[in-house]
Amino acid sequence: MGVRGMSKLIRVRCEKGVLKPLDKIDVTEGEELEVLIIRRRFSGFSEKLSGRVIKVDSDVVEEFCSERR
Repeated sequence: MGVRGMSKLIRVRCEKGVLKPLDKIDVTEGEELEVLIIRRRFSGFSEKLSGRVIKVDSDVVEEFCSERR
């Protein structure tokens, strides 16, 4: 059994306790994979704002980070 050095970030949807890929993956039937689960807190947020420009008076990212220090 060889070791593949491939890592790929894909999106999945959980349906009835089963993770289903939303992107194409190149795996063979029965192959076991390791999975890292990262929850998307703002699901759909970036898609809804795609192409829009929001102007602000201050650096909100810096402000947000400094509040959490």
